Amino acid sequence: MVKTVLDKGWLAARSTEVEINGVQLTTTQPPTQPLNSPWMEAAVPGTVLGTLLKNKLIPDPFYGLENESIIDIADSGREHYTFWFFTTFECKLSNNQHVDLNFRAINYSAEVYLNGHKEVLPKGMFRRHSIDITDILHPDGQNLLAVLVYPPDHPGRIPPEGGQGGDHEIAKDVAAQYVEGWDWMTPIRDRNTGIWDEVSITVTGPVKIVDPHLASSFFDGYKRIYLHSTVELVNKNALVAECSLNIQVSTELQDGTFLVEHLETQHVSISAGATIHYTFPQLYFYKPNLWWPNGMGKQHLYNVEITVNVKGYGESDTWSHHFGFRKIESHIDSATGGRLFKVNDQPIFIRGGNWILSDGLLRLSKERYKTDIRFHADMNFNMMRCWGGGLAERPEFYDYCDLYGLLVWQEFWITGDCDGRGDPVSNPDGPLDHDLFLLCARDTIKLLRNHPSLALWVGGNEQVPPPDINAALKNDLQLHPYYMNSNNSGTSTITPVIKDPSQYLDGTRVYVQGSMWDGFADGKGDFSDGPYEIQNPEDFFKHDYYQYGFNPEVGNVGMPVAATIRATMPPEGWQIPLFKKLSNGYIEEVPNPIWTYHKYIPYSKPEKVHDQILSYGKPKDLDDFCLKAQLVNYVQYRALLEGYTSQMWSKYTGVLIWKTQNPWTGLRGQFYDHLLDQTAGFYGCRSAAEPIHVQLNLATYSVEVVNTTSEELSNVAIEASVWDLEGECPYYKTSEKLTVPPKKAISTFEMKYPKSKNPKPVYFLLLKLYDVSDNRIYSRNFYWLHLTGGDYKLLEPFRERRPPLKITSLTFIKGSSYEMRMHIQNTSKKPDSNAPLYRNNFIRRNGSCDELDSSESFDLLDGEKHEISLYEKIRRNFSREHNKAKVSEVNGTGKGVAFFLHFSVHASKEENNKGEDTRILPVHYSDNYFSLVPGEVMTVTISFEVPPGVTPRVTLHGWNHHDVHTVL
Repeated sequence: MVKTVLDKGWLAARSTEVEINGVQLTTTQPPTQPLNSPWMEAAVPGTVLGTLLKNKLIPDPFYGLENESIIDIADSGREHYTFWFFTTFECKLSNNQHVDLNFRAINYSAEVYLNGHKEVLPKGMFRRHSIDITDILHPDGQNLLAVLVYPPDHPGRIPPEGGQGGDHEIAKDVAAQYVEGWDWMTPIRDRNTGIWDEVSITVTGPVKIVDPHLASSFFDGYKRIYLHSTVELVNKNALVAECSLNIQVSTELQDGTFLVEHLETQHVSISAGATIHYTFPQLYFYKPNLWWPNGMGKQHLYNVEITVNVKGYGESDTWSHHFGFRKIESHIDSATGGRLFKVNDQPIFIRGGNWILSDGLLRLSKERYKTDIRFHADMNFNMMRCWGGGLAERPEFYDYCDLYGLLVWQEFWITGDCDGRGDPVSNPDGPLDHDLFLLCARDTIKLLRNHPSLALWVGGNEQVPPPDINAALKNDLQLHPYYMNSNNSGTSTITPVIKDPSQYLDGTRVYVQGSMWDGFADGKGDFSDGPYEIQNPEDFFKHDYYQYGFNPEVGNVGMPVAATIRATMPPEGWQIPLFKKLSNGYIEEVPNPIWTYHKYIPYSKPEKVHDQILSYGKPKDLDDFCLKAQLVNYVQYRALLEGYTSQMWSKYTGVLIWKTQNPWTGLRGQFYDHLLDQTAGFYGCRSAAEPIHVQLNLATYSVEVVNTTSEELSNVAIEASVWDLEGECPYYKTSEKLTVPPKKAISTFEMKYPKSKNPKPVYFLLLKLYDVSDNRIYSRNFYWLHLTGGDYKLLEPFRERRPPLKITSLTFIKGSSYEMRMHIQNTSKKPDSNAPLYRNNFIRRNGSCDELDSSESFDLLDGEKHEISLYEKIRRNFSREHNKAKVSEVNGTGKGVAFFLHFSVHASKEENNKGEDTRILPVHYSDNYFSLVPGEVMTVTISFEVPPGVTPRVTLHGWNHHDVHTVL
């Protein structure tokens, strides 16, 4: 098969402004250059709104209040957002070749004209369309294509008060429901009308391969594994096709070569014009490498290639897909009532997040997906939930989840708010066309089922589908016996079954009818997820914080950094909230109207949580407010995950945070903003979700060790040191040697400093879990704490105590890719009486998601050599910029903790316009928003892509390093 993606050269025009029809457009009167109104350059894949924005015909709907100036489809009528899309392509066929025109998705329906011929693309946002255009192509190979795209049939109207899914009318169609707005999202004015996914032409011979299904079965403790595969074959010829059908399984070696592990050939005869389903004989593998989720092991992927050769023609079609051998099971845990997931027979404690989509205007790309998914892996998450009001995510999303080890919970397009449980109650029977919903669901299953990261299907968000749809999905997605909750992987013989696993529509992963049913929330569908606002950090650890075993949604704050506010809002949006004191002593935050429009969540909850930003002192301006918000973000999200993990298996089986990011410039529930800059909450999660982790239980002050891996942790100990604001260490303790069983959280000793004589009102606690034999670090965790009933206001004068720093950097460059190693040392003199593990020589963990893990030894201080293995790994991929490491020293005003340090990367410019955003984004940091006690050393890896012609500049900023220091 030869595939050509049609993603360039598209034009667009509003249908009401085009006076000719599709036949004329694709024969005698195509748009001509130079372009005349109404024609403009189009965004394909993309939406009408994306095209209008590309041509600057509308303001950026995600900036400030600009979305209010864009006419909504409810007021303009559907015809305003009904658009023509036009392009040309070259395709000239040889003898007995066939060509298909493919639309992987459009929204919502369309008419297609090719060289004067018309085809109709029926309704539905989540279905593929393929048109055989063999007989329509122009003999000279030059082809004219026009597509008239219609919006959803029921775009709805946005009530004055907004609401969850507007007036819910969009749920009558099979489409994304978030487009009418939510409590975290502004309405999308065109309801995402457009050719929003890939368009391609594919050329094959007489026989075409369609939707192969790959599955695997496991026996003898995963020593004996079989690959099952079924393929649909379509003979487009008027003659019987004698076929040689091949399946090849290979794996990529470290040097880039491929090792073929299996090659099987079968002979098949297909009648003229017929379609058949052919199942290969199962392929046997002895102890193949398994695919594991992030934090449990490596994500081994094999390449499966299926080829059909036709006698008298040769190779007719080929198909390939990465495939991972893994078995995913889940059941309702009797101890907790939560759904417990197992991968390859190993229980996995779920720590992840809810995902809406990458961008609200559907500006989707492989590059953006790669960053999105890697960010989730960087946070040590192991699951992403694709929420039912969003998308059936695209194959590229799943490709990166496969690569980085993120399990995916994929929901179908039902939400409680729009489908029978909202205010007002509407659409109790779901979408109007149930057959269309099921057609889209089945097509989505075929599109995604071969991805090892796909863990489960779920019928809807906070709702189950209508009974007939739910029953059909249960039937379609019934498990094959190999995947039912019996330990088949330990048996020695293959149990006779009626059908090969690959003959099922899926059969390898469970279907759950709704997000609050069957082991999620209360399991019965009551509204029992949440809460969604600021909390007292210690509450997350309390037994009565959440009643059920698996929380599918728990939300919190998400203020970005000040630079993002300035980049996404006009100056009137830079005003920080007013702090209104109530009669009960609590604070009510009153944000400016732009923040309200962008769905800001306050950092206080009157009658329950005192304002967490004010606990650091009243902010002076936007920069001060956002920096204090980052302190709160870090504390909130670390405590959330540590609280759940503290009760792993005894009370909980998993938690998913609502949400990990925003598909627009929203101000709630996010670990990185729409511009791809991380909040401090990102790194609070990264710390808390480590596979091996030391933590402080904020409710009991017990020091705990969490081991989520499958191996016992032995010969380890904990070092606990308390540091005051003067840089002294009034408390120091090392534990006895510990053994931590696999999949366990244990309590070790109580941190008694707050009960000691004359404890400081604000202090720092540094915990390190280390190997006793060589002092290598498994986990490091830094807290800032105050005594009960206190606050952090003493940190305000502490800003003036600036400890000296020494930063040693080494830079490697490959094209536009930068890889930097920053070695940061707090050169304050450490107390002689104690000997903390100040070098932070971390142990590298199996299956780390970092391309260059910061945990590897990288010593550049005092002339010491760095590890040869790391150097060789970097040298193979990057050229060295300098012969010597660069050293920067930051003078200090006194000893003490270097608190809340964070790097950022900027474009170097001789002159910057006032308020200009110079950040280079995205950037991957192995750690950020970190702190160093006197004498301590930390290595941070920074990687990023640099735009053409730009020289990067790396800066360091901190709580008590408030001047920006350029370190490179």
